[in-house]
Amino acid sequence: MRDDTTPTHCPYCALQCGMNLRRVPAGASGTERGAVPVEVVERTDFPVNRGALCGKGRTAPELLSSRVRLTGPLIRSHATGRLAPATWEEALRATAEGLARSRTDHGADAVGVFGGGGLTNEKAYTLGKFARVVLGTSQIDYNGRFCMSSAAAAHNRAFGLDRGLPFPLEDIPRTGCVILVGSNLAETMPPALRYLTELRENGGRLIVVDPRRTRTAEQADLHLAPRPGTDLALALGMLHLVVAEGRTDEEFIASRTGGWPEARAAAMAHWPEWVERITGVGVPRLREAVAMFCDAPTGMVLTARGPEQQSKGTDTVGAWINLCLATGRAGRPLSGYGCLTGQGNGQGGREHGQKADQLPGYRSLEDPAARAHVARVWGVAPDSLPGPGRSAYELLDALGGPVRSLLLMGSNPVVSAPRAAHVEERLRSLDFLAVADVVLSETAALADVVLPVTQWAEETGTTTSLEGRVLLRRRALTAPPGVRSDLEVLHGLAELLGHEKGFPTDPEEVFEELRRASAGGPADYSGITYRRIAEEDGVFWPCPEPVGDAAREEAGGAVHPGTPRLFLDGFATPDGRARFVPVAHRPAAEEPDAEYPVLLTTGRVVAQYQSGAQTRRVAELNKAAPGPFVEMHPRLAEALRVAEGETVAVVSRRGRAEGPARVTAGIRADTVFMPFHWPGSGRANTVTNPALDPTSRMPEFKVCAVRVEAVREEARDGGTDGGTPPG
Repeated sequence: MRDDTTPTHCPYCALQCGMNLRRVPAGASGTERGAVPVEVVERTDFPVNRGALCGKGRTAPELLSSRVRLTGPLIRSHATGRLAPATWEEALRATAEGLARSRTDHGADAVGVFGGGGLTNEKAYTLGKFARVVLGTSQIDYNGRFCMSSAAAAHNRAFGLDRGLPFPLEDIPRTGCVILVGSNLAETMPPALRYLTELRENGGRLIVVDPRRTRTAEQADLHLAPRPGTDLALALGMLHLVVAEGRTDEEFIASRTGGWPEARAAAMAHWPEWVERITGVGVPRLREAVAMFCDAPTGMVLTARGPEQQSKGTDTVGAWINLCLATGRAGRPLSGYGCLTGQGNGQGGREHGQKADQLPGYRSLEDPAARAHVARVWGVAPDSLPGPGRSAYELLDALGGPVRSLLLMGSNPVVSAPRAAHVEERLRSLDFLAVADVVLSETAALADVVLPVTQWAEETGTTTSLEGRVLLRRRALTAPPGVRSDLEVLHGLAELLGHEKGFPTDPEEVFEELRRASAGGPADYSGITYRRIAEEDGVFWPCPEPVGDAAREEAGGAVHPGTPRLFLDGFATPDGRARFVPVAHRPAAEEPDAEYPVLLTTGRVVAQYQSGAQTRRVAELNKAAPGPFVEMHPRLAEALRVAEGETVAVVSRRGRAEGPARVTAGIRADTVFMPFHWPGSGRANTVTNPALDPTSRMPEFKVCAVRVEAVREEARDGGTDGGTPPG
């Protein structure tokens, strides 16, 4: 490898594709002020993507240009009300004083901390430690609550451990059948689509469950298009047929599971004909799906945000897990349930302490032994650690009330949160808001202090991919002089707030402490080092390190190899058995009615990412996906008298979003779809419902009742037909 080339990983989704960054030579054409300092070079040796990248990964260095990023701190002027340049000393002092003032006047829990699933493990760990040790607040959560929390809850409930995929991606092409539920891999993780292509080339079958006929669904042997919010009924209907047709694996159920009689009884209450009425998926297609899955010697169910971002997301994922367990497709080679984690460090982000109820190593904040272990590593008393706080949406909803100030890192809830206009209002009502980000996002634009931080190419740190593979991002260049790392920000704030030690700025030093804090926990990283990650192309957790001379001698001096495949020898429950959980279908929190007769579902497009704060600043990506749209069926468009490209409004009980109509037969006639990457009048999350899953506290992004209106002059005066879906 050339000296000017650095192996690293993409800053976007949880695939964490391998890439090389090569410096653009000084004096080369186009290296004027503000030009991009590095270019992406193919890295074929990383096994996950083998050199392939989507447009987002290929253009990621565009964000390193000073033309689009923050290059110095900003403080809101009392005189003008506008953000103005400031020194780092001024910005850190103003932030420390703002947080301390709320704590002094209203108590520690008046201070909130909101993190992100894109932060490295080192940052997520330090942010959680900062909240609990320096601020003493329980009010910390992160935007990963909006992504994988329902799958995580179901994973823990059934298997005793949550890791997105309990097997490596390389196993997918070798299984017999995959049921892909609520995922459009072709657009959300394009390099991963090859695993499904290879599956079919190897003779495996693919079933896609999605209310839209997406680019991914077009690859399927069977596409099931249920009504949004009915994935739970669909899974239960399939399990009913598995039982009725005698396709259960009784030996596996008896030897490796518990709770089957109750789960079976719950499933048998969901007759296929009733499921057809609820979901719109015909009984013959249900039978075809069951036969395809059960006739294969091995099989997997993979879910994504479709079934998870619902007010019953945990039970929905649980029903798909029950299907795997009943057919013996779990804890065996080339079989199992997995969650396609979304954000770049969505897995590691929820393991190391920025979630409201967790301590590092995926330990429970309510477990006295876990509190004692982590407190010992941190050098504090266990009873000084606050208890669990509010979940992400509940924390945002409490802003300006019990929570008076907020430190926010790596998130843009003004665009990404449900009921976003309300969240924006709550952010504006705060006594103090500080935002650390790489760009002036819509949320940062509301802040009292904006702290410009380094990007992935300017810092070293670890992330944990959807496979549970801990990876090393390496620094390829030096950040601009006015930019600091998140670790430096937290170190500076801790020092100003009276904690001069315990918050190092060197990421490897932080990781060494994280190893000790995670040791013995469910997500045990103690046997993982930067050196091992670099030498092995990542290390799968859990990877414990024997503690003490006797333990090392017993292990024969060998290091733990890591765990690419979980549960083959037993599940992570006290008795080693997986748990069936009885679940029953229930309606979405908000069903259509005469005033709001259509269902809205939301999602992503290939050229944009999450809230779009970064990708909307890349010209090539904006050209490919310039703005929001409303996808609808031709029959609905005809009922509205709307043609392709004409503006329509999607209206719910919470607000209104607009976009041009995109008319396609690839969506159900009772459903419209909007991508959620844009602010302003096209902000889809103005409309979405914050109804929460009772277990995971996941908001119901994926289904709410709306009416669709043609935006004409007469419509602006109030005359519409409400968009009643055709029969």
